[in-house]
Amino acid sequence: MDVGLVCDRCSTASAMGTPRCVRCGESLSLDAETRIGAPSLRAPAPPDPAAAVICPECSATVPPGQRFCGNCGARVDITSRKAASPSDKPGRSTLFFGAIQGARARLTVISGEGLDGVTFTLAGTDHLAGRIDCPILFPDDPYLSPVHANFFYRGAGLVVRDEESINGVYVRMVGTVAVAEGTRVMVGEQILELGVADEIVDQPDPDGTYFFASPSKGRALKVVQPLRGGGVGLVRIEPGGKLRVGREGNDLDFPDDPFISGHHALLAWDGEQLTVTDLASKNGTFLRIRGEQTLAHGDYVFMGQQLLRVEIV
Repeated sequence: MDVGLVCDRCSTASAMGTPRCVRCGESLSLDAETRIGAPSLRAPAPPDPAAAVICPECSATVPPGQRFCGNCGARVDITSRKAASPSDKPGRSTLFFGAIQGARARLTVISGEGLDGVTFTLAGTDHLAGRIDCPILFPDDPYLSPVHANFFYRGAGLVVRDEESINGVYVRMVGTVAVAEGTRVMVGEQILELGVADEIVDQPDPDGTYFFASPSKGRALKVVQPLRGGGVGLVRIEPGGKLRVGREGNDLDFPDDPFISGHHALLAWDGEQLTVTDLASKNGTFLRIRGEQTLAHGDYVFMGQQLLRVEIV
């Protein structure tokens, strides 16, 4: 009796070792998994929850354990995420082209000596920044709140919003800016809170005697220095309405602060409005935002201990 293989398609017998049917060309094999074109009989393995996943927004590979895409900032739903293919190696996967087109801005971390550090591409809708569970993540910065700020698009603009953080979000100002009472200004490493000292009404005591001292000149510029830990440092009341701040030769000097320029900023009260003027300082003057603020290309944002440059692309 001749021994051979019978074709599953046309039932033609072929000799052992023949790779294809001599009549119809069908692949011949005793092992169904090795047949050319034959489907595998092995059940696919279930997705490994600890494996890398594919971002549902931009198709980038998300490393195990991360809940946000590092490319576009989208949240990865751990209950329905798609397992990554073995060929999708970190750093070499092909990204969805729409993610590049959708990224209208990015944030670049400025490291020591003004050098560029890591860059965050803003290709999603909301881009949360903070110390815990955020796509823009700085886990080692103790001055950042768990969720500190949100960078998002509104119309054609990029907006930053303070998410009720403890230490606030500061944006570098240009020229002269009118500010409200209670505004905090960052000059070098110094935080100064601006206000107006109320005019003291000269009234006698119950016996009709007036307190003898220097005469009051009405409302004046008031500067308070909040300290780490919640204390208060210097308190300066300037009846003349102007205080120049810097490292030396100013009304208010901080000689031990290496980040302050010689003449850094001018704080003023004209009787109606508080203003801050940057005196072309090297590191800039920053104002703490109230709520949210629209950003422009080239703006600098400071939060925690992180300095970020805004690039509108």
